[in-house]
Amino acid sequence: METNENPTKVSIPRPERSSRILALCTLLFFIPKAILLIPHFIALWALGIAAFVVGVIAQVVVLFTGTYPESLHRFVVGTIRWQTRVNAYAFGLRDEYPPFTFED
Repeated sequence: METNENPTKVSIPRPERSSRILALCTLLFFIPKAILLIPHFIALWALGIAAFVVGVIAQVVVLFTGTYPESLHRFVVGTIRWQTRVNAYAFGLRDEYPPFTFED
């Protein structure tokens, strides 16, 4: 059995203190946070389409070579990381506005 060198781990530590203003924004029908996240939604919409295409291309490569290309893997994983950070902020798990990056 192969060992997984890149296991999936999601770690969102519970903050000791949370912003009451951001909690109020979340309670007010999510609209204020949604407005703040519009740039992320636009970027992630485009990246989601690109990640789908990259994923299909990667599967063709896997079909012929038996390995998932490193660069394509980094792109898809980076997109998922970004989406996870935005979701964590949107649902009040984090108070820090998510950065526009693929990195951790």
